[in-house]
Amino acid sequence: MGANHSREDLELSDSDSESESEYGSDSKTRQDEEEDEDNYSDARTTPSSIDRKHPETPSSLDDVEAKLKALKLKYSNTTTNNNNNNNNPTPKNAVKLYVHVGGNSQNSKWVVADKLTVYSFVKSGNANDSDDDENEGNEENQGNGESAWWVLKIGSRVRVKIDENMQMKAFKEQKRVDFVANGVWALKFFGEEEYKRFIDTYQNCLFENTYGFEANDENRVKVYGKDFMGWAKPEAADDSMWEDAGDSFGKSPEKETPLRVNHDLREEFEEAAKGGAIQSLALGALDNSFLISDSGIQVVRNYTHGISGKGVCVNFDKERSSVANSTPRKALLLRAETNMLLMSPVTDLKPHSRGLHQFDIETGKVVSEWKFEKDGTDITMRDITNDSKGAQMDPSGSTFLGLDDNRLCRWDMRDRNGMVQNLVDESTPVLNWTQGHQFSRGTNFQCFATTGDGSIVVGSLDGKIRLYSSSSMRQAKTAFPGLGSPITHVDVTYDGKWILGTTDTYLILICTLFIDKNGSTKTGFAGRMGNRISAPRLLKLNPLDSHMAGANKFRSAQFSWVTENGKQERHLVATVGKFSVIWNFQQVKDSSHGCYQNQVGLKSCYCYKIVPRDDSIVESRFMHDKYAVSDSPEAPLVVATPMKVSSFSISSRRLQI
Repeated sequence: MGANHSREDLELSDSDSESESEYGSDSKTRQDEEEDEDNYSDARTTPSSIDRKHPETPSSLDDVEAKLKALKLKYSNTTTNNNNNNNNPTPKNAVKLYVHVGGNSQNSKWVVADKLTVYSFVKSGNANDSDDDENEGNEENQGNGESAWWVLKIGSRVRVKIDENMQMKAFKEQKRVDFVANGVWALKFFGEEEYKRFIDTYQNCLFENTYGFEANDENRVKVYGKDFMGWAKPEAADDSMWEDAGDSFGKSPEKETPLRVNHDLREEFEEAAKGGAIQSLALGALDNSFLISDSGIQVVRNYTHGISGKGVCVNFDKERSSVANSTPRKALLLRAETNMLLMSPVTDLKPHSRGLHQFDIETGKVVSEWKFEKDGTDITMRDITNDSKGAQMDPSGSTFLGLDDNRLCRWDMRDRNGMVQNLVDESTPVLNWTQGHQFSRGTNFQCFATTGDGSIVVGSLDGKIRLYSSSSMRQAKTAFPGLGSPITHVDVTYDGKWILGTTDTYLILICTLFIDKNGSTKTGFAGRMGNRISAPRLLKLNPLDSHMAGANKFRSAQFSWVTENGKQERHLVATVGKFSVIWNFQQVKDSSHGCYQNQVGLKSCYCYKIVPRDDSIVESRFMHDKYAVSDSPEAPLVVATPMKVSSFSISSRRLQI
């Protein structure tokens, strides 16, 4: 099964055959409907329709207006004169409202919901309230207390709290915005000034709803810090580092990037789950990969076109190991991928764990149950990861990193004298805390990842992303401010130059490069970046795809996988519900990319590839770079759902992203 394109843009087309009686204005006449029967139609395919044929659309709104004017010439001058005499001045905040109907069916389309309505920004304590008309129509209204927030109201049809869940996407050249609010809507403005005023007010309301402060320069400094004003005012940010990094990648002797020579995804293997529903995926860089379920581990073989079963499934020993009585949430390979650490949450509602199980892959047995302990006191961990990007291939590795809400540390499975602990003893062995820090104040750590040299990036509940060097976990070298959404997953490139953070509604891509006082280029892991910090870029679904994904959230965005200096990751992949979403890394970094033209605020990329599945996706990851064949720009993509795992290779056919 192939992958599907995103809807990068939607154009306005006119039609005189469709009725808008279901969505039209209450006072609209049939003649009005015939005059103004214009619909949006899609320029790209939907995630459920690969080969859908679309009607031709005008190249611009000017074409649309010309056609509408031509339609009006059919009516008599008397009618025209009467209409002119009865025309009232356009009211303040007047817009035309469209709604998308038909979902992902062949007949899906945009239709006019209101040919003339008005919007207002309302300060309300409840987005569902309908009795606060006295607070409407004035974007400077200060509302009714600290608990109030801004709401966008459009006529009697739309009322929605202003936040990232709206997935607002602006089209400056069309004087239009699209958004999600119990459906997918579009607003068309009648003038450029009206469009700009709406965007500015929306951005101010979003800032206030997100941070609780009025949107002004003083509060932006308070939120972002004086060194990060490029984040607050992206139009004034220095993007030179993005360009420099892109140039250096283009000169790489590695395989050609798929930026211009694009390719298509082809499904190669499909493997059914054995021994229970898949809970997590542990990809190996060597011979095998592993599917972890609540009852055991299924071993699959790595090939250049994906992973396929070996017919080996190891069930957990229910009598001898407590791992059989809990669901492993995290699986970590180590010691040349001959061992696996399995971590299970204490409860379904709390991700923290008091210990982990060590699974010997060669013998198929759990050989130890480790306990987290510091200074004689039991503690918990919420996440574990390898010491570095390639550490799982080290045959002598005995250490790994741990993270809790306020702890960052390194654990050692040897005793303090460097000897391997005796695991035959029935008493639970204790992991040795060899390095780390327990923070006294609430850092609210959520997730972390490591670079090729062992530097550490940590994401937090408040949206902050902190960078720690490989030698010290006490104080972050750099701390990027949050954008108002918790970081639920984080990844970093092998060279440490790029960070990818996951939030519920968008991904954030950060460049860590800066030039120090001596003129040397460094990353934020090696020193403090000062005030020449590039603004981040956001990766989002367009409103229509976001609505089709339902209430599902972005999860576990990752770079493609390299573990060698001089090689560069080429793609980014994330899951959201039944979608696996792929971005072209170099395209995202390219400042001249079409998505970024005429945008307001942080640059957001909407060009991606969707791989739909029939069931919710557990995990999507690219295999190790060594499995990229000579005629392919990338290693296979592995997509796991609870009952099966599929592998997609990137073929030599063109793929438009």
